[in-house]
Order: sequence, then structure tokens, then C-alpha cells
Amino acid sequence: MQIKFYNTLTRTKEEFVPINKDLVTLYSCGPTVYKDATIGNMRTNIFMDTLRRTLKYNGYKLKHVMNITDVGHLVSDADEGEDKMIKSAKEQGKTPLEIAEYYTKLFMKDLDRLNIDLPEIICKATDNIKEMIEYVEELVKNGYAYETSTAIYFDVSKLDRYGVLSGINLNDQKAGARVDIDEEKKNPYDFALWIKAPENHLMKWESPWGLSYPGWHIECSTMGKKYLGEQFDIHTGGVDLIPTHHENEIAQSKGCTGKIPARYWMHGEFLLINGGKMSKSLNNVYLVEDIIKKGYSPLAYKLFCFTSHYRNKLNFTWEGIDAADKSLTKLREAYAKHNEGNDLIEKEEIENYKEKFLSAINDDLNMPVAMSVVWEVAKNTKKSKQLAELLLDFDKVLGLKIDEKIEESAEEIPTEIAELLEQRNVARANKDWTESDRLRDLIKEKGYIVKDSKEGATIEKI
Repeated sequence: MQIKFYNTLTRTKEEFVPINKDLVTLYSCGPTVYKDATIGNMRTNIFMDTLRRTLKYNGYKLKHVMNITDVGHLVSDADEGEDKMIKSAKEQGKTPLEIAEYYTKLFMKDLDRLNIDLPEIICKATDNIKEMIEYVEELVKNGYAYETSTAIYFDVSKLDRYGVLSGINLNDQKAGARVDIDEEKKNPYDFALWIKAPENHLMKWESPWGLSYPGWHIECSTMGKKYLGEQFDIHTGGVDLIPTHHENEIAQSKGCTGKIPARYWMHGEFLLINGGKMSKSLNNVYLVEDIIKKGYSPLAYKLFCFTSHYRNKLNFTWEGIDAADKSLTKLREAYAKHNEGNDLIEKEEIENYKEKFLSAINDDLNMPVAMSVVWEVAKNTKKSKQLAELLLDFDKVLGLKIDEKIEESAEEIPTEIAELLEQRNVARANKDWTESDRLRDLIKEKGYIVKDSKEGATIEKI
């Protein structure tokens, strides 16, 4: 069956035809590992996961690269300010390497919690410095870059057109509209490929331009070319990357190879929080860990993401997560009931379900429609192992672990015991160990045992 994806580059939904018949090559922009990845970041990774799973469901093999940015991402798009890694290292009193290792582990842990299908190649920027230097040298040799006292800049005026992805027209832009004017820049929109490091800079490498470090955009162009070649099939990321990072990736690749690196550019939309932006000042920056702490399965968030198309904004609310968590339980219950059933289903009905599901996911990953098919199967009044097997087949794309055993609901714990546990949690938070021990013993007297772990306290009936 034909697959269609919306291509940001052409602003149309196109039939997907890979460069190689059986192998799809992809590049996804990964995290800058200087802080926790939010559920907004994770929505982009769920979109990436759905894309991978859909392609594999259609029989394709994948060669997928995702980068880990552990150097070069400045705090400003204007090529100003500190590197985000170094800023975080200073704030936390750690080395940039320690910061990178710590947040990379947390990121990978969240991918596992969300049952994200991992790319075949995960590569760090700091492991590819040599290749980045060679890439910049090629741009200088080709006349697309120039040196100033502070950096090596890409000269956007040398391109036939800058702005092919975002649609920006430099002739319509006021000087400095996006970036502050550097007197040494030839054009306001020129961006840093390589940055000369101040004496006290923590991350710097020997280069033809002295001790220096890479700009953010150069790493993806370099690693895409290194692992996938001059041109590959699909490039993914969030919509926030379109006007700067991805636009500059295209510019660099055209300057180095004369080609736009990816044929299809796919972007996931923003996650809203209660109708607005996620912000520290609003105290609404949520992590996967926060979802777990409230007693929900992280896969409930994945199911919640399927309620909206990846190219539409999605509004996160705790009420929505609560509903998604209940739906996940119902889906698993439906699978279990079908798996115990003996009703026979006509082959034609099974094939009809399969065709509708495949049609939905192949229509630019239309997960809301795909889920409507899943629920049709789940709610079928006939209970059949054939339908259970069909749900498992669909789960190759969903990644919801619908055959996972349903855990005993916390609601089965008496209210009195739950209140005692909450009182104990407060006592522990206040480091009142005497009261904590008293409440633990009281809970035990009433027939329940408390188990403490890094994830928090849980309770089981004796």
C-alpha cells in the first residue's frame, strides 16, 4: 500500500519513495543533554517512534541516525552567549562530560519507559569533532565560509536561495530581525560554523583556526553525511527547528555537496500545557517522571499523544492523562478477554480491519484514525484469539505493550491505608523518621506492607 508523508520542504503530502528500494535512511535531531527532557521533547520522540514503527510495519529495513548534542548549542540563535552544556555545568558544579553523561542516561531511560524503538545509530557530537573540522574546511574551500576574529561564518549570500524550508525571504527581512548584527559579519543571517574559544572556555579543540569548538548546526550536517551519505530519505525534528537549525543544515549541505541532504522533512508540532506554553515561570514544566509520580503509566502519555495528529498542536492536561491511563487499562483488558475467547471471526473481517489500520498509518501517520480502528477491534462483541492476535499486530506500530499484565489498581487499597501512606510520605519529606516508622508499623498492623525505593513508596497487602 502507498505511503504518504507531509514534506515540509515542498509543503505538500507526497508519496514516499525511498532512495533504495528496501532500506530507508533517516536522521533525527536528538537532545541537547544539559537538562531534563520534558514531555514536550518526548512528544517529538513518540512521533519519531511511530514513523519508525510504521516503516517497519510496511516491510522496510531502517538505517536511522540520532545525534546527542553535548557541545556547540549556544543559548542564543544569534550565535551569542554560552554553550548550553557549559552553562549547565557551571550552575551544577560539574564538568560538561558529567552533565552530558547524566542527562543522556535520563533521556535514554525515558525512551525506554515510553517503549521508543531506538535508532540504529546514536552518535555524540564530541565523538565527531575531526569530521566537523573537515566539513568546515570544505565549506571554506568551496567559498561558502569566511573567518572573523571570533568565528568561521557561513555566507548565506553565496546560496542560490536561503530559506527553502521555512520560506523566509531575506530581501524582506530587516537587518538583525532574527539575529543581532555582528560588525564582522558580511550578512546579518550568516551563522557560526566554528567558534574561537576564549581562554577560560571549558570545551575546545585544536583546529586550523586555533583552539575552538563547533557551532550547533554543523554537527547534524556532518554526522548525517558521515553515516548516511550526501543524501538520505527522511529528516525529522520538532517545528521549532525549521527556521534556524534545519534551515542552516540545508545551507551547509548545499555549500558542501551541492545537495539538500534529505528528500523528506517531517516535523512534529508543539505540546501545549493547559492551552499555553510550557514554562518554568508558570511551574508547568513536566517530565515523564512527573507522570509516573502521579501514579500513571508512562505509556498512558504515549496513548494520549495518539489522540492528535503529530502535525497538530496537542493540549496536555492531567485530566487528559487520567483518561488516557484508564483507556490503556481498558485496551489491555479487551486484549485479555479476546485472548481467552473462542469465537471465530471471518477472514474478510480481519482483513478489513488490517486494511483500515494500514491505510490510516500510511496516510501521514494518522494515529487518531488508526486508534479508532484499534478500538473497533477491542470492542468487538465477539471474543476471539484472532482479534487478540490482530491487536498485537497493531501494537507493533503503537508500542503500548497491550499484552502486558494489568497491575492491581491502587483504588483497591482502602482509603484509610492510602491516607496513612500519604501521611508517612509527608513525614519522610520532613525527615521525621520517628513518625515515619510509627506510620509504617501502623499500616503493617492493618494488613499492608510498605516498600520504599528510589521511585517512591508502594504498598502491598500482606
